[in-house]
Amino acid sequence: MERRNYPPGQHAQSRPKPTDYGTQLREKQKVRRIYGVLEKQFRKYARVAEKKKGVTGENLLLLLETRLDNIVYRIGFASSRVQARQLVNHGHVLVNGRKVTVASFQVKPGAVVEIKGESRSIGNIEESLKTTIRRGVPTWLDVEADNFKGTMKEVPTREELPPNIREQLIVEYYSR
Repeated sequence: MERRNYPPGQHAQSRPKPTDYGTQLREKQKVRRIYGVLEKQFRKYARVAEKKKGVTGENLLLLLETRLDNIVYRIGFASSRVQARQLVNHGHVLVNGRKVTVASFQVKPGAVVEIKGESRSIGNIEESLKTTIRRGVPTWLDVEADNFKGTMKEVPTREELPPNIREQLIVEYYSR
C-alpha cells in the first residue's frame, strides 16, 4: 500500500488550507470537548479569564482545571470527566466536609475533596483509584487513596497543565 501525504478523495489536493479562524475554532472546540463545557459557559469562562490579572490563556485553563468535576477526575475517583460530573451531580462528593452537587464549583487551594462514606463502596470509584495511582497524580494534588480523599495543594502552573492545548488561539478567537 502506498501512503500519500494528503487526505483521500477526488478533491483532497485542491482543498484549501484552514484559515486562522478555522484553526482557532478547532482549538476552542477541542478544549470544550476535553472539559465537557457548553458554549455559553465556556464563553463566560473566557470573559472571567480576560478580566483577571495575568495571562488570559493561562487563566482560562486554570478556571477549567479547578472545576470540581475535573478535580474529581484528576484525583482518580472517576475514570472520565463525564463520570466525575455524574458522581458530583448525584451527591457522592464532599468538599471540606460539605456536599456539593454542582460540577462547575471552583475548588480553592487547600480544599479537601472526598467521597461520602456510603458511596465508597461503589465499584467504579475503587477501580478508577487503582488505575490513577498507577498512572500518577498531578503534583498540585495530594491523594489519600485509603481514605478516599484528595487535597488541592496549590493552583497548578502552566507547565503542569496539558501541553497539547494552545490557549493563545482560544484567546484570539474570543478577541475578534
